Amino acid sequence: MNLNTAQLRALQHALGYEFADPSLLSLALSHRSVGSNNNERLEFLGDSLVNHVVAEALYKQYPTAPEGEMSRRRAHLVKGETLAAIAREKAVGDCLALGQGERKSGGHRRKSILADALEALAAAILLDSDFETAKAVVYEWFRERLTDEASFAANKDAKTSLQEWLQARGLALPEYHLVATRGEDHQKVFVVECHVPSKGLKETASASSRRRAEQASAQQVLGRLR
Repeated sequence: MNLNTAQLRALQHALGYEFADPSLLSLALSHRSVGSNNNERLEFLGDSLVNHVVAEALYKQYPTAPEGEMSRRRAHLVKGETLAAIAREKAVGDCLALGQGERKSGGHRRKSILADALEALAAAILLDSDFETAKAVVYEWFRERLTDEASFAANKDAKTSLQEWLQARGLALPEYHLVATRGEDHQKVFVVECHVPSKGLKETASASSRRRAEQASAQQVLGRLR
């Protein structure tokens, strides 16, 4: 990895951690395209650490939230897009060691590579220090996103949002009915009705799959409720 001292210092400052063993940092930044000495094993360990840190933080942040909501929040926070966004903020891509092919194809900007590298860095910090230190560092990476309600709401699908809207008001859950199917087998259209008895609302939508039709009808009901 051809990084100068200034680059390494800047990256560690962005991560919020200074390595005692620089070889762990180098390994965490080494994509599999450089050879067998790469960050895949660190990524495996880091994935578990990140999930644990986020799950514990959510448990403390939302003391009354049901398990389902916490699971959705965690999935939103640890998904590839979020991890890659954090990696971009810390300029991890500028420091990655990539094989020639990956470099030419823009691997330092690829979401999956950035997300994997961030998890590898979490594991490298754990191995370089201790569990509590690693937890504290990783928590800081996610701290602001833990309470980003706008981002979480935008990530929800319509059926989930409708269900939570009704549950928050002590109302019965919506009912979905397949009204009709049309067309040939290879071009079927599903017509679904979303019914909210407590509000006297019914909306019908059609789509190329039953699931999409349910989501579309739920979105129409949400629009009327809001």
